[in-house]
Amino acid sequence: MRRMVAETRLHPADLVLPAFVREGISAPVAIGSMPGVVQHTRDTLKKAAVEAVEAGVSGIMLFGVPEESKKDGLGTAGTDPDGILQVALRDVRAEVGDDLIVMSDLCLDEFTDHGHCGVLDEQGRVDNDATLERYAEMAQVQADAGAHVVGPSGMMDGQIGVIRDALDQTEHEDVSILAYTVKYSSAFFGPFREAVGSSLKGDRKTYQQDPANSRESLRELALDLEEGADMVMVKPAGPYLDILAKVAEVSDVPVAAYQISGEYAMIEAAAERGWIDRDKAIMESLTGIKRAGAQMILTYWATEVARKL
Repeated sequence: MRRMVAETRLHPADLVLPAFVREGISAPVAIGSMPGVVQHTRDTLKKAAVEAVEAGVSGIMLFGVPEESKKDGLGTAGTDPDGILQVALRDVRAEVGDDLIVMSDLCLDEFTDHGHCGVLDEQGRVDNDATLERYAEMAQVQADAGAHVVGPSGMMDGQIGVIRDALDQTEHEDVSILAYTVKYSSAFFGPFREAVGSSLKGDRKTYQQDPANSRESLRELALDLEEGADMVMVKPAGPYLDILAKVAEVSDVPVAAYQISGEYAMIEAAAERGWIDRDKAIMESLTGIKRAGAQMILTYWATEVARKL
């Protein structure tokens, strides 16, 4: 009876798998704060992509982890056609073609020696407009490497419009933009910093949103839609279900939510101690995200959950 009258149903097609690929390793490297998640080699990433396709997952979001020596102030490894993220995009497209929507994280933080999402000025502050120039170049390089979708995650003002123009000017009109429209300066990002080998110094409070506020979320949404976003995202998901519901109510494009590393880590850690039922907690958390209005959910459990569904 409960199954028959359920108002919210999860489906494998709702899910997107975030995945990390690390340069210069010969075997996957476990991420200590995210049990079960690894930094992939190029070969194991291709295997993970195939497994996602077989499970019915819709997409994969790729994050590149370069060698430490290749990081610099401008994040040049992020726009190098032979950089790890671009190589991984080509690998995955060659392996699965169009059977999986291949997405790429469009941000500088993995590639900068200061760990920020943008270029810094002489005073050590993120220079919004200088960063946009780098994002335009990243978009073109990632599209050339085979990304179906680019995901600008840096929260720079005007980033969607600049990226849309850059893609259109280089005959990549069919590459979509998944806008990180609402991204909070959250403590729940902690394990992700380990996952990408972050070099972050300081914090990102000047360009990510204040967890105490919601009003600017809808302003960000209006701006991203005006600039040409094809999809919009709320991140994190679980602690911000109220924001997700507000965005979903007024957005006229598909809405995504990212169940981030800290959300994953909490459930895995509690389950490991026997404090909660792992499988039920995973399904309940994802159902809540979908109930709040997400049509797409980025989750590290994507392939596992898709198989169960």
